[in-house]
Amino acid sequence: MKSPIGRKMSLALVLCLSFAMLLSACGGGNNAAKNDPPTPATNNSQATTDNTTVAPVETTGSPLELAMKGEYKGTKVSMFGPFVDADQVKFENSIKEFEEKTGIDIQYEGSKEFEATINIRVDGGNAPDIADFPQPGLLASIAKTGKVIDLTNILDQAKLKANYNQSWLDMATMDGKDGKIMTGVWNRSNVKSLVWYPKKQFEEAGYKIPETWDEMMELTEQIAKDGDPAWSIGIESGAATGWPATDWVEDIMLRTTTPENYDKWVKGELPFNSPEVKHAVEVMSDIWMNKDYVYGGTKSIVTTAFGDAALPLFDNPPKAWLHRQANFITSFFPETAKIDADYDWFYLPSIDPQYGKPVLVAGDIYSMFNDRPEVRAVMEFFTTGESIKTWVQSGGVIAPMNDASLDWYSSESDRRMAKLVQEASTLRFDGSDLMPGKVGAGTFWKGMTDYVSGTANLDDALKQIQSGWDN
Repeated sequence: MKSPIGRKMSLALVLCLSFAMLLSACGGGNNAAKNDPPTPATNNSQATTDNTTVAPVETTGSPLELAMKGEYKGTKVSMFGPFVDADQVKFENSIKEFEEKTGIDIQYEGSKEFEATINIRVDGGNAPDIADFPQPGLLASIAKTGKVIDLTNILDQAKLKANYNQSWLDMATMDGKDGKIMTGVWNRSNVKSLVWYPKKQFEEAGYKIPETWDEMMELTEQIAKDGDPAWSIGIESGAATGWPATDWVEDIMLRTTTPENYDKWVKGELPFNSPEVKHAVEVMSDIWMNKDYVYGGTKSIVTTAFGDAALPLFDNPPKAWLHRQANFITSFFPETAKIDADYDWFYLPSIDPQYGKPVLVAGDIYSMFNDRPEVRAVMEFFTTGESIKTWVQSGGVIAPMNDASLDWYSSESDRRMAKLVQEASTLRFDGSDLMPGKVGAGTFWKGMTDYVSGTANLDDALKQIQSGWDN
């Protein structure tokens, strides 16, 4: 016969086991593990006031499919990013239909101080559900802390591979706390590898669109012989003076060395004074340092505001004929100028055929900080062209997704741009935006400015830029 103590211990053990089983059946905590499948919204299986149980709604499908069935109606998803003013209106218009169909309220907060604020919020445990990073370098630094949720097992990778150029997925893969993770999804992009020209006058002059770098240099020389400088260039931008020069170097790096070397360069593993980087600047210098090729001469580059640099193309007759800049530059063009009529663009040509047809881009990557079913649904929505359709239709942005119809674009120029991105052999993000701020927005800007202004020779300028990494 068992002693009273033994019986009490047995009874206590039974009660403990029963309580543990009851807790397990109740479902435990509120936060889903980052790789667990999403759970259905709890309001689909609540008991009614007369104690009758409502049958659960069908919950098979991806988070986005469940959202479209109303599974997450009444939930809220917070989002923080740099969109303000007109851009914020365009963003909110792009998500309006999704919110109406799903009942999910995406509560967007925009700030001009996003870059300074997001670190404070993440470190303070007050991260938004989703954050929009226009500078992947900032995201990369946060990803290393382990606070960015890995999307590898949350989003359907087969669907992503079908809907994005592989380069976009590569650029979203960064170092996490314990290895590589998928840090976000790309939703809005700008194209940088473009050369703008006055279309009507260009054709009247008998000039031809160059297909190779050599042909572009021949065109540059021909325009000079005809009495005009071919290029209009300006890098003045207040405290950010020099950034347009970094874009040129990045574009040329993609055309003169491997994508792997480009990636090493932006990580600091390939130094600025390496032969590869020095060669890229020398190729740029063939244009920039030739006073006959640049409107106002080389020294005018540093004093010309980047937003004003393209204006000589619109004089009649043009005072310059070519301007390399991203697609946002059209907002600085004269209001009376019409795309496809008064001006157009061509792709900045390849230099070495072995590197294909690379395209330099910038854009926004959306990252996830809190894992709930409705947040997963919103993230999945952002991987679709539909999430940016109205913004594309309004002009000024290019969708990185393959399911964004070319018919959505309001001009033939934008359609060609979107096709260029979709068909690029290699896509790489603006290198200076990937580098730490001390380099990308510091010594890189200043070093290029000093070189172009003549206050430093090339070797000294590259050494100065590299010091940002060394320190």
